Amino acid sequence: MKRIIIFAAAILFTLGTSAQNKEKWSLEKCINHALENNIQIKQKVVNTKYGENQLQQSKSNRLPSLSANMGQSMNFGRSLQYDNTYQNINSSNSYVSVDANVTLYQGSQLKNTIAQRDFELKASLEDLHKAKNDITVLVGAGFLEIMLAQELVRVAENQIKITEQQIDRTDQLVKAGSVEQGKLLELQAQYAQEELRIVEATNRLQIALLDLAQLLDVENVNAFDIEMPTLPELSASPQVHKADDIYSQAVQNRPEIRLAEYNLKSKEMELKVAKGSLYPTLGLGASYNNNYNNKYKNQNGTISFSDQLKNNERKSIGLRLSIPIFNKFQNKTRINNAQLQVADYQLQLENQKLKLRKDIETAYTKAFAALKRYIANQSAVASLQEAFRYMQEKYDLGVVTTVEFNEAKNNLTKSQSDLLQAKYEFIFRSKILDFYNGVPISL
Repeated sequence: MKRIIIFAAAILFTLGTSAQNKEKWSLEKCINHALENNIQIKQKVVNTKYGENQLQQSKSNRLPSLSANMGQSMNFGRSLQYDNTYQNINSSNSYVSVDANVTLYQGSQLKNTIAQRDFELKASLEDLHKAKNDITVLVGAGFLEIMLAQELVRVAENQIKITEQQIDRTDQLVKAGSVEQGKLLELQAQYAQEELRIVEATNRLQIALLDLAQLLDVENVNAFDIEMPTLPELSASPQVHKADDIYSQAVQNRPEIRLAEYNLKSKEMELKVAKGSLYPTLGLGASYNNNYNNKYKNQNGTISFSDQLKNNERKSIGLRLSIPIFNKFQNKTRINNAQLQVADYQLQLENQKLKLRKDIETAYTKAFAALKRYIANQSAVASLQEAFRYMQEKYDLGVVTTVEFNEAKNNLTKSQSDLLQAKYEFIFRSKILDFYNGVPISL
């Protein structure tokens, strides 16, 4: 028995020593670290940069296009000459051309495409905001899970201390011949069960720490620990906004709703772009062309380079009108598909609003259910503590059996655990409701 106690003490000492070397992370530090280093958030940032480039390109599409071409060719055999005749002669030809084009009208497709890309960028920014909200909630939930696990470890440790005291006292009584050996063995069996509870509670704590450390992408997870904040006592009537009030506020400000709205507006612009393909396209174009051939001649001999550039220069400017008449129903299909997408995204928006309402109502209901459990367990813990104190006195007098004593202690332990779980459940749900209402998560 002494070896077991020494071994358990060694484990607790080792855990305590390693805990002293761990870095303490506050909830605020955890959230900030996650927002700065989470890979999914970094991917969302990249997507917003892509959206910015797409928007800028759609604006640049209104500008004229300008291109220049130059070339050198070798001609062999029959070639067209300066006097518009063909001769069998080898020659080299140099040419240059400059072309400029600008779209004057295209059924407002350019304007509507710019609006579409602008809504896509706004949707991308809201998607980034949503990702940050999601990671914040996950970090908050993980942080509270660690706090709960630490509380459960303390409850288990307090209970085993009581058993240790009873074992020491009973051992002395057995040696004095006042109590039979069986009573001591029953307490030792209880001690072994409580050791198992400590191990289970410690494992839950270690897993919770590991989960949060991995969520934060902490490199050295073994050196990670949290800084326990001081939580205020829960009141019987906490300040929690009604679910309808929270929804009315959240539906206006939540990024997932704005994301769905911007996606819908983007598809509406895409439909306008598709309809614009039914209209004619009017463009303005201008060009400049020139060339030089080393074998061009006239009655005075070979024509000089400068004279050829003067004589061969060609300039043009003109309007181009393209009228869509029939293109195998491609425009009609494009418009129909765009209309279907608008209808789909309208349903997605309604579904997102419905999901938001359900999430808020669920969080609200669970918050008050947890509060009721907490209040009920408060009374139960107080009653069981008094009952256990009374049972302990009777046990010391030898009036009750070890089984009855352990049952009273186990009932108290379970009630304390239920109280803690109800407490942290209410804290988490109430923080979620505050978050829906625009209040940052903090403890």
